[in-house]
Amino acid sequence: MKVGFYGLKGKEISLISIILVSTTFIIWSWERAPGRASFVSSQTLMQFSSEILSSVLDEYDGSGEVGISLDNATENRVCNLAKGKWVPDNRRPLYSGFECKQWLSEMWACRLTQRTDFAYERLRWQPKDCQVEEFEGSKFLRRMQHKTLAFVGDSLGRQQFQSLMCMITAGKETRDVEDVGKEYGLILSEGAARPDGWAYRFLSTNTTILYYWSAILCDIEPINVDDPATEYAIHLDRPPAFLHQFLHKFNVLVLNTGHHWNRGKINANRWIMHVGGVPNTDKKIAVVAGAKNLTVHNVVRWVNSQLLEYPSLKVFFRTISPRHFVGGDWNTGGSCNSTTPMSVGKEILGEESTDKVVANAVKGTRVKILDITALSQLRDEGHISHFSISAKPGVQDCLHWCLPGIPDTWNEILFTQI
Repeated sequence: MKVGFYGLKGKEISLISIILVSTTFIIWSWERAPGRASFVSSQTLMQFSSEILSSVLDEYDGSGEVGISLDNATENRVCNLAKGKWVPDNRRPLYSGFECKQWLSEMWACRLTQRTDFAYERLRWQPKDCQVEEFEGSKFLRRMQHKTLAFVGDSLGRQQFQSLMCMITAGKETRDVEDVGKEYGLILSEGAARPDGWAYRFLSTNTTILYYWSAILCDIEPINVDDPATEYAIHLDRPPAFLHQFLHKFNVLVLNTGHHWNRGKINANRWIMHVGGVPNTDKKIAVVAGAKNLTVHNVVRWVNSQLLEYPSLKVFFRTISPRHFVGGDWNTGGSCNSTTPMSVGKEILGEESTDKVVANAVKGTRVKILDITALSQLRDEGHISHFSISAKPGVQDCLHWCLPGIPDTWNEILFTQI
């Protein structure tokens, strides 16, 4: 935050004065005896002085303290990007929901449905004390040159993956992309409706973006491989085998889980909880919330332990995306018909994430939180609602988001944190 001299106290003025006087003395000496200081020009010295002064002013926060990093001239401040409010922005959306057919699933492209209100596309997240970096596809690709970004999680993670692909390309068709799914075992298996994920490489910068479906972020294996109707062991204390196999290839990893942690999903998928390689007998873990808590903490702990071997890897755990069913659940008449965002006149001011499971799991580790829960909670009007092209009568989708939409903001925050 930049302030004028009238906002500085004696301590800060003294520091600035020392810098200016010292620099002036050096320049004066150089002008009197240029041969003795031929290693640097006066212009360079003035530029250096200007940069140091700017850093002092930038680091001043009104508390009487300023910080200078002698290594970088400026010292990065930690900004809570989850605090702030939604503001109108007619420059949105970042891509067209009509055009991004190369990456965007029809079921999430609300522009292709009968929906007629699209004001939800023209809101931008404004953090309270800082800025979200303006997203540009070319800038993103340069930053991620020769690198790989992996999303590993549930269908909301897939939405974030598709959103990012649309953002990078601005929704335009491109031939600069190669399907490299085979490199990660992401192929369509016999009898499967779709592969376990997708991986694409932007050839111009050798940037790979991939998504792998792992709804509960733990290892899953059939109990009886010879039985088509077998139950599946979900090993709550083991990370997905995909991470074991390919983590060394990643530069940025974004994890998420949440909405498959319910008894209906567990029973429908014939999942049997295992801990230590055997069926779980702990009653606390048998409760779904206990199982989720154990799994989230375990995968964070495991990934954090791998960062010793891969110190350049950046890992983010995205917090849970909120649902907005009113008057019931997805299968009991729940709806989300609002077209006016509940965010009007509201601001998120809390310092801590409302997703306590993820927040507690990453605390004290090098895994960073990608906190999107509270800001997304204010956007109930951004869901698919009853406009889903695959919806059954009386069933609304108040879990997934229209694209372009809220997941674009998640990626803007991710881009800023990267």
